[in-house]
Amino acid sequence: MPREAEPSLNERAFVLKALRENIRIDGRAFDAFRDISVTFGDEYGVADVRLGKTRVLARISAEVAQPFPDRKFDGIFTITTELSPMASPAFEVGRQTEQETLLSRLLEKAIRRSNALDTESLCIVAGQKCWNVRADVHVLDYDGGLVDASCVAVIAALQHFRRPEVGVEGGVVTVYTLAERVPVPLAMLHHPLCVTLSFFHGGEVMLVDATLQEQQISEGEMVVTANKLGEVCQIAKLGGVPTDALMLLGAVEMAVAKIGGVSSVISKALEENAKKMNVGGILAELSAENER
Repeated sequence: MPREAEPSLNERAFVLKALRENIRIDGRAFDAFRDISVTFGDEYGVADVRLGKTRVLARISAEVAQPFPDRKFDGIFTITTELSPMASPAFEVGRQTEQETLLSRLLEKAIRRSNALDTESLCIVAGQKCWNVRADVHVLDYDGGLVDASCVAVIAALQHFRRPEVGVEGGVVTVYTLAERVPVPLAMLHHPLCVTLSFFHGGEVMLVDATLQEQQISEGEMVVTANKLGEVCQIAKLGGVPTDALMLLGAVEMAVAKIGGVSSVISKALEENAKKMNVGGILAELSAENER
């Protein structure tokens, strides 16, 4: 099975000694993210996120489907991940690695199980028709911070996505095209984001957004999911060095403080994209036509 090239003994010793002296190899502070950028495609629901050298593309799609029998008043929301060999030699086509399984579970807990998307708003006709919203996550380049970048990509894509308007008359569901009705944004209850913390030197040193090299050398990781209001949705300790209560509280406070900055990057990118897509007031014109 292919694997990433492990850091040499000299590289490992160099990184650990630098951390002892409060220095990171790339010059960042211990609690600093790498440069993060969010761009959107020409279609609704396509978000391209770059976190340092890590790049993740998320695409949202929606189709009319039948709801689950035990959830008649809810729509369907699923998240799928794809780690291609183009991103890293450790990823294989057709074989789900442990990292891909872990990524899927963390995104599932962080976004779907925290009810970030209001699935009741996806119901069209109770027990008969609903929207099936699917988020496809494609990892294009990998240099650490995979969970953080993937979560940003999915949340940004969900906020950017617009589903077609629907009408129900006499039990008949009509899906209107973009030319007939203005598409409708998804109902988001909150916007959870992930921050991965890596531990070194028995937990004495804690880093935010570790690179792949730092991640390979780390003695343990913890993922904290919260929204910009400071509400913690998930804490996932992925084995490794044990952490005491004080260290855990410090890690959560550090993560929550960073989430506000990441959330503002997404908001700014959405505002810039809205201006770009509304050149000449096209959306306003369509809205006025619909109202008439």
